[in-house]
Amino acid sequence: MAMKYQRGTVYITGKRIKMWYGQYLVYRKDQDGKEIRKQRNVRICPKANTPKWKAEQMLQEIIVKETKGVGPTPTLPPDDSVTFRWFVEQRYIPMRQGGWSPAYKKTNTYQLGHYLVSHFGDLPLRNLSTFEIQVWLNGIAEKGYSGAVVRQCFSNIRAIARMARKQKYLAEDPAEDVTMPLTDPVEKPVMSREQILSLLGAIEDAHDLCLMSIGLFCGPRASEALGLQWKCWTGDALMPHGTAYEGRFYKERLKTKASKAPIPVPEQVRPFIEAWKALCTDCSPEALMFPTFGRGERTGQAVPRDGKNFLRWRIRPVSRKLGIPDRLVTFQVMRRTMGTDMQNHGTLKDTQGALRHASITTTGNVYVQTLDANVARAVNSRATAVLDGWSPAQRLGLKGRNIRKALQLELSDQGQIAI
Repeated sequence: MAMKYQRGTVYITGKRIKMWYGQYLVYRKDQDGKEIRKQRNVRICPKANTPKWKAEQMLQEIIVKETKGVGPTPTLPPDDSVTFRWFVEQRYIPMRQGGWSPAYKKTNTYQLGHYLVSHFGDLPLRNLSTFEIQVWLNGIAEKGYSGAVVRQCFSNIRAIARMARKQKYLAEDPAEDVTMPLTDPVEKPVMSREQILSLLGAIEDAHDLCLMSIGLFCGPRASEALGLQWKCWTGDALMPHGTAYEGRFYKERLKTKASKAPIPVPEQVRPFIEAWKALCTDCSPEALMFPTFGRGERTGQAVPRDGKNFLRWRIRPVSRKLGIPDRLVTFQVMRRTMGTDMQNHGTLKDTQGALRHASITTTGNVYVQTLDANVARAVNSRATAVLDGWSPAQRLGLKGRNIRKALQLELSDQGQIAI
């Protein structure tokens, strides 16, 4: 019996007359009842006037016809002892967490337990169905959870079901046909020029001013900014050598290969770095640029700051006096603000380079927000270029005095200067 859901492979052979042939797998049982796999080759049709996609379609019809809706017998657990909770905790997380960063590991492990395991935990894994998954996803979307949470749940349940299918815990993938439900749009705020200037003008501490200037004008991720060492500072750029998360430094661990690129530092920001370097007690190459004092077993050691604590205790008391909302005082908003403002000063490729994104799609879809004034300016510029030397009278069919009079009336009604 052939595997129903395989695609197979098509190829061309023949000396005088070229023919399409197909190759796929079949399963048979030997004398002992053991299932064995063999490869089968079949002739499909002449190559002439038959494109490859058509040959692939014909091969798929052959496979489906042979299976008659039945596939090989998978190796499934004999009972309901394998629950969703057991598979996630004993198989999925141990196999996947090796590639997770400390921050992602913490948030994703929480989301797996809080959303998925709490709902499907005691359900026998083989009873997991497409209907139950879709209804559950629709339910959390209707409850008003953010789009980011719903999408993470969507990605996790699909990854779990796919792994369970590959490891033969499931006969089929129940999440394969699950769709992402509609969610409320995610707010992506940015800081205004006035807010940036007022915040920088109110910060008095050289350490805080330096770190915030780097965040606002260089656009590093929070973990990169807090993991900077003095050897990273070259005089015109910052070369990240590691990241920091919750007070721990991770040497040479960065998000992507693109993250290892130098972070350009504007000329106006360099004096802030030099001023803090002159006051910093330890400027050795391996020393942290923005250290704090360790506690517990690390008492007396210089350790990285926690980003949330830094903003909560040192920056937000200042920003609140200025009337700046707390939701705007984050490293992610600073990074997004820089990406959005770069529209007025460079290309999208320049912005990707400044933010060191591996994909320009991330730059354009996530960090660069649309500016209405820029859109209007671009539309007007394009119209001017196309209609240069062209008179409205030619389109409206009005002559001299009539078109001038019509336009004067329209513009005067709008409060504009008549022509």
